Amino acid sequence: MTELFQHGDFISHAGLPLKWKLECDAITDDGWKCLAKMIMDYQKNPFYEAVGIPRGGLKLAEALNEYASGNPSDFTLICDDVFTTGTSMKEFIEENYPNWLMGMGYRWVVFARQPSNEYPFFTRALFTMPKLPEVRYD
Repeated sequence: MTELFQHGDFISHAGLPLKWKLECDAITDDGWKCLAKMIMDYQKNPFYEAVGIPRGGLKLAEALNEYASGNPSDFTLICDDVFTTGTSMKEFIEENYPNWLMGMGYRWVVFARQPSNEYPFFTRALFTMPKLPEVRYD
């Protein structure tokens, strides 16, 4: 069985060293459906479709598409499982939606590894970690 919370030495998509990670492969299909329902408590504007950032956002997009309007005049919702620095979100949008202005579309993640006032790209998170304390060597 895969554990959601894992400790060890990992490297983020942006190349940062991490001492722990959230392994969202541990979330079941029913869990993804529940997370999508939770997001919909906050996502009040209709969206055309949900598109997941491979690989972590694919299951969430699948679950969110139950709520998609199918109306091409609505924005697309981009989603991912974990937001660390925003590199994946930025690269995905630049590659797949190069004509978007920064505030276009909707962006959701399940977990953000930084406080909400520090993650860019208009991304919203269901669960947010507090800021890590500064390391002091007094």
